[in-house]
Amino acid sequence: MNLLIVIDDYLPNSTRVSAKMMHELALWLQDNGHKVVILTPCSEGQERSLNKTTHDGVEVWRFKSGPIKDISRVKRLINESLLSFKGWRAIKSEIKQQSFDGVVYYSPSIFFGSLVSKAKKVADCKSYLILRDLFPQWAIDEGIVGKYSPITLYLKFFEKLNYKAADTIGLMSEKNIKVFNSLHPSYTNTQVLPNWVSNTKQLDNQPYWRDRLNLHNKVIFLYGGNIGKAQDMPNLMRLAKSMLEHEQGHFLFVGQGESYTEVEEFIKENCLSNVTLLPSISQDAFKHLLLEVDIGLFSLAKNHTAHNFPGKILGYIANSLPILGSVNVGNELKSIITESNSGFVFENGEDDALLKAAVQLLQSKELRDSCGRNAKTLLDSHFSLKATANKVISTLKEP
Repeated sequence: MNLLIVIDDYLPNSTRVSAKMMHELALWLQDNGHKVVILTPCSEGQERSLNKTTHDGVEVWRFKSGPIKDISRVKRLINESLLSFKGWRAIKSEIKQQSFDGVVYYSPSIFFGSLVSKAKKVADCKSYLILRDLFPQWAIDEGIVGKYSPITLYLKFFEKLNYKAADTIGLMSEKNIKVFNSLHPSYTNTQVLPNWVSNTKQLDNQPYWRDRLNLHNKVIFLYGGNIGKAQDMPNLMRLAKSMLEHEQGHFLFVGQGESYTEVEEFIKENCLSNVTLLPSISQDAFKHLLLEVDIGLFSLAKNHTAHNFPGKILGYIANSLPILGSVNVGNELKSIITESNSGFVFENGEDDALLKAAVQLLQSKELRDSCGRNAKTLLDSHFSLKATANKVISTLKEP
């Protein structure tokens, strides 16, 4: 098949898990006989409306756009609202010359619906939406926007366009499908499509990060990824503060997002000598970092109604790291991790239990190794790239 893949962020400059996941999907598709074109916005140093490049052999079309990451919410909203307009303006002549057999698009962002609808019509093909966040619902859950505010109604308009453009909508879990169906009962074209990770050979381990950060002989708890409201960073900061007396442990937070400054201030105000905060690093640097740490951390805000599986977990399991984290009530990830003995997951707010598990992992290398081995087995059973790719392709081929 000849596929157009649409995403709002892509390698090599992106540090986000979504970009890495979609790149791994594109590589697998090409390695298995399919042709792939990535369409993504570019906000820096691009004069032309459309620039064609390649990355690791994947053809990438970058259309000129205003910045949509790590800026004020107002500017981000304006620029994201224009994604379909600017993207379609840049590619409409190209679409007519291509024989695309399907469009695969990733959400967030929720603002590609119009572009996908137009591309489908011109190419006379089907589309597959990989839906990872139920936005703006999670923002409503967190009190960021009011349920009936004008901005929410505006966002919901584009959300509906996003879903309307999809022939099939792939969500992370059965529970997410139930939540989605309760919010949008008119859409019945849903199926489970878990996150995925490539089972590639690991890099040679050189202790670059331990040398650089002077963390020799420390047990490192790593949080890598978005540092935002949806992750409830105070949850993990409370854990780090409670672990101060355990000098062997050290917390390393790497990422970016609107809560970065909040985390930075918490560290200073509480004199957390056991915490290091770093801005985002490249995907290659992060791959090496994963080889040097001991425990993978994650957190989800307790008020979420959706049941997301944080993408950062994929890097943890691929590197045989034990997993420690918090989820919202009812999230299936808790049972997946705990029943497979891959780590410890608790409902957000169970601070004492989270602390107890952190201490256990800190003090027992045998426990860390055991959980890490079990985590690696989850790759094939729950997060298989091959299974994901085949499911998307077979669905697009259905009459």
